[in-house]
Amino acid sequence: MPQPLPESDRLRLRELRADDAGFLLELLNDPDFIANIGDRGVRTPEQARAYLEAGPLAGYREHGYSMWAVEAKPGGEVAGVCGVIRRDTLPEPDIGYAFLPAWRGRGLAGEAARLVLAHAFGALQPPRLLAIVNETNLASRRLLESLGMRSLGLRQVGKDELVVYSIERPG
Repeated sequence: MPQPLPESDRLRLRELRADDAGFLLELLNDPDFIANIGDRGVRTPEQARAYLEAGPLAGYREHGYSMWAVEAKPGGEVAGVCGVIRRDTLPEPDIGYAFLPAWRGRGLAGEAARLVLAHAFGALQPPRLLAIVNETNLASRRLLESLGMRSLGLRQVGKDELVVYSIERPG
């Protein structure tokens, strides 16, 4: 049985569900998401549900992890996503995150990423985790560095040239 996902005083992580399609549709169409992460071509609720099924829900089934919803406490609003992804284009799993504009600038991404790192290294036990980011996304690069990740420089990841970051499992 999988370990419960962590939480802090300000947020909790949980698996994404089919009823998160509306949130996901909004997130995937945010101009900053498209500029910094990419256009996933999801424009309708039906496409959002299909994206959930083929992405996060498939990841839970295949690997036991994927992107998780980040709920703000106390109300439980979904502020963003943060989690661990297994990609064919990377040799190890990577940590990722994205937040709706209204929730940015509050430190939630860093807080969620710290929870995800602790959970990943505690429950999933990879020898290291990677992260990928556009070279020009300085805020995200600062966040990754604040987590103790170190830059491996620009690398070809699939069809994109991205900065790859790495962190080894402690101990």
